[in-house]
Amino acid sequence: MGKLVRTSTPLLFQSKLLCSSLAYLFFSLTLVFYTSFSPTSKCHFRSSPFDPLQSPLFNYPQSYGQHKHPIPTILSSCNSPVFFSDYTFVFNEIRRVIENSSSDSKGLRYVQGNENAENFGMNYTTKKRLSYYDYRDDGIEIPCGFFKKFPISDYDRFAMESCDGVVVVSAIFGDHDKIRQPRGLGYNTLDHVCFYMFVDEITLKQFYYHNLLSKKTKENSIGAWRIVKVSSQELYENPAMNGVIPKYLVHRLFPNSKYSIWVDAKMQMVVDPLLLIHSLVIMEDADMAISKHPLYVHTMEEAMATARWKKWRDVDSLRIQIETYCENGLQPWSSKKHPYPSDVPDSAIILRKHGVASNLFSCLLFNELEAFNPRDQLAFAFVRDKMNPKMKLNMFDVEVFEHVALEYRHNIKHGGSDGTLSIGTKRASPDLLANGGIRTKCDKYLAQMWDE
Repeated sequence: MGKLVRTSTPLLFQSKLLCSSLAYLFFSLTLVFYTSFSPTSKCHFRSSPFDPLQSPLFNYPQSYGQHKHPIPTILSSCNSPVFFSDYTFVFNEIRRVIENSSSDSKGLRYVQGNENAENFGMNYTTKKRLSYYDYRDDGIEIPCGFFKKFPISDYDRFAMESCDGVVVVSAIFGDHDKIRQPRGLGYNTLDHVCFYMFVDEITLKQFYYHNLLSKKTKENSIGAWRIVKVSSQELYENPAMNGVIPKYLVHRLFPNSKYSIWVDAKMQMVVDPLLLIHSLVIMEDADMAISKHPLYVHTMEEAMATARWKKWRDVDSLRIQIETYCENGLQPWSSKKHPYPSDVPDSAIILRKHGVASNLFSCLLFNELEAFNPRDQLAFAFVRDKMNPKMKLNMFDVEVFEHVALEYRHNIKHGGSDGTLSIGTKRASPDLLANGGIRTKCDKYLAQMWDE
């Protein structure tokens, strides 16, 4: 994102900052805008000049290495700009929506666990998982994790339950990323939006080592982020699977929140979360907003890439997972799936309106990840297409994703990208499910995908 440039009155605007003076004149006659732009993308995002932005939230020590350059964006043009409304208007509108939300509205009921459960998600069979996809609000309880206690302090738990509006959530397990501060926040945002970062012991140790936190005080925040320690030894061996819990069960960790934004720790938000929720969820009347993948459209393409690039080391389990989905109705993407423009998301940023549809999707998807692996893009379309009631999904363009957040590389680790050792990793050929002429349960899927 480029720097914010304050425009003058509609009759005296500075035309040299605009890609199209006629287009700008149309907008400036209705609102006075900030113009935020990338010099290479010509992708404009506008908001009000009357609310000053927050000053820098935290000064990092040089030793922490937080100030690495972000990964360059892929697209050099912008065909789908997002126009943000006036910050004060958005702030008041979201507060009104939250205050008018009924606290006793019907919601999902969940299968309850106990302290003696063996695992966090129960790991149901395929038949059992599929039995919950058709939700009819007839008293059925949905399995949705928490069969054993989520290992955080009661102090943090009470604070999370008090967050009753918008929550922004991220997680770092295995010291896999750096903690970065959101940018572009309006002056009221920190008083009304909760920012929570979940970390394990290894990550917390690095925070202490670099003096981001001090053991001498009870301070539990770094800039905007409230830090919540999670005892990972009581959850999954795989750090990536532990990260799935706050990513997809945010509605259970924050049961009174009305909206949420998940942000992968590799991302740095550069647009106020209230503006994002308003433009991408509320204005689109969506239950969830998520970016399309920059390269893939079909689930099979993502599965092949996952195997080829060792994103998950057990290729045989990948084969079983995809064949399970093919056997139970997974279809390649086609125009018949409109209004969904793709089967593969980039799930680094997820925006949700907490309600029956989005909560059900999150529970069902978590159950698939529990059953197979934490690669959420593989199960995404299967759950979305098969669940009932259907979810109103805003799959926005990659260019929008690239200009509301900056992406950084993960910390360098000795091991696989899934947080486990890469020793023994099997590498699949590109024909993941059609190898050696052996017929698979995905033959029909592949034929349709390749238009044969």
